[in-house]
Amino acid sequence: MKKTEIQNLIKEIIEKTNAVVKEINIEEKNPKSVWFSVEVDNPYCFINHGGEALSALNHLVKRIIEAKLSPETENPDGFEILIDINGFQKKRIEGIHAVAYMMAERARYFKSSIEVEPMSAFDRRIVHEFLSEATDLKTESTGEGHSRRVVIKYTGNI
Repeated sequence: MKKTEIQNLIKEIIEKTNAVVKEINIEEKNPKSVWFSVEVDNPYCFINHGGEALSALNHLVKRIIEAKLSPETENPDGFEILIDINGFQKKRIEGIHAVAYMMAERARYFKSSIEVEPMSAFDRRIVHEFLSEATDLKTESTGEGHSRRVVIKYTGNI
């Protein structure tokens, strides 16, 4: 599915909520990741309650795309799209990066393992990716369900 088709799909779904889409920008983070930055007139229905409706929108669009792709010709595995409404996701990801950085520094300072507060799978993946290139740290997820969290372990390899 082409990026412009995805852009039109996102616009169509958002406008069914009676929000007016002002602009949609497409940014490729890497060959397998595309960020759709959407500006709407009334973002609050999407970002209230910690962005639950925005997460649902992301999930819905991903499932529609997967349903439209033919398994023989297009492989959806590894291709990721992220929809952001009025910069909400960007700010949220920056906040998660800040927490991950502080906890990583704490793990280094105390030379021990540090547990981060429980978070969603999406948020945990952000932490894992953010710290993936640190040679002296290792991250892993632990716990079950809503208690699942990232543990940042100091390995001492510099």
